Amino acid sequence: MSDKSKVRTCLWFDGNGQEAAEFYVSLLPGSAIEVASGPIVELSLAGTPYMFLNGGSRYKQSPAASIVVRTADQAETDRLWGALLADGGEESMCAWLTDRFGVSWQVVPDALPRMIGANDREAANRALQAMLKMRKIDIAELEAAFRGE
Repeated sequence: MSDKSKVRTCLWFDGNGQEAAEFYVSLLPGSAIEVASGPIVELSLAGTPYMFLNGGSRYKQSPAASIVVRTADQAETDRLWGALLADGGEESMCAWLTDRFGVSWQVVPDALPRMIGANDREAANRALQAMLKMRKIDIAELEAAFRGE
């Protein structure tokens, strides 16, 4: 392992860890593959360290662990959502999806936690109820619900 970070999250892949790492690095600014040696790929995604292990078919990815990506606006949300779903990904509910590698992601616009965590609990609850009906988060719809429209 490189000495850049003492702690890394390790994700298990069935032989396609390098492909996944290259794909993810292409999506997120500030990302890089640091070391690729044998079955191990060390990388950072937007500055967060990971290790991908090509360990074979023994274990599968699970939604019990997901990568959360905070997005600045609807354009970034749409771009990442579309890219992660491409070539076999599957949508889930409330900002969750599973990509073609079986990795679960949450694509969360910054507006979502701001609204559902607001001090105005009635507005926050309206935003939460709107979010619960969404797959990909629609910021304009969330904001309208927050305002009570």
